[in-house]
Amino acid sequence: MRTLYHLWLSPFSRKVRVTLKEKNLDFEMKVEKVWERRPEFLALNPAGTVPVLIEEDGPTIADSGAICEYLEEVYAERPLYGDTPAERAETRRLVAWFDQKFCREVTDNLLREKMMKRFLGLGEPNSSAIRAGYANIRYHLDYIGWLTERRRFLAGDKFSLADIAAAAQLSALDYINDVPWAEHERAKDWYARIKSRPSFRPLLADHIPGAPPPKHYADLDF
Repeated sequence: MRTLYHLWLSPFSRKVRVTLKEKNLDFEMKVEKVWERRPEFLALNPAGTVPVLIEEDGPTIADSGAICEYLEEVYAERPLYGDTPAERAETRRLVAWFDQKFCREVTDNLLREKMMKRFLGLGEPNSSAIRAGYANIRYHLDYIGWLTERRRFLAGDKFSLADIAAAAQLSALDYINDVPWAEHERAKDWYARIKSRPSFRPLLADHIPGAPPPKHYADLDF
């Protein structure tokens, strides 16, 4: 059985979880408390980050980007990057947008400050960072709305890894009730479609002890 080392609210772990489900691949999950820096885990990934995927009788792959590229190449029957070079380029552009720009401008400023600092005992949240995160998320939700006004999904007319990358970030923030859906109907409609996919539903069952999600988190109709 392939194994995925992950953290529940890691957007990058969530991205790989959904990708594996979309590829119809079985896997077991192991929570890795990366702050403990276990020697056994560092031997798998010297960077000390999740996700890490171990294929049964196969390679060990670290980093969500590398994992998703590997899965796309090896399990090509259910493509998630698009059918043409242009579609694949657009998918990769948007995956980078959400993995890098969105994470840096929004997720790091909200999820890290409000949740991870609490769990790791890193002191009080930075109020300036939180304000920046709240301001930035509106810009990104507007962009999702702009894209889906012109396309069925983010990168084109087919569901792709771009949708997975975006929804993985947003689902982690939605768990802590930090997405202003009511102000962004187009983004909300898109997310409701992603939320309803069978591959995404296991994420909606996540419950972290001592930090339950809001009621709408698992509601497919919000």
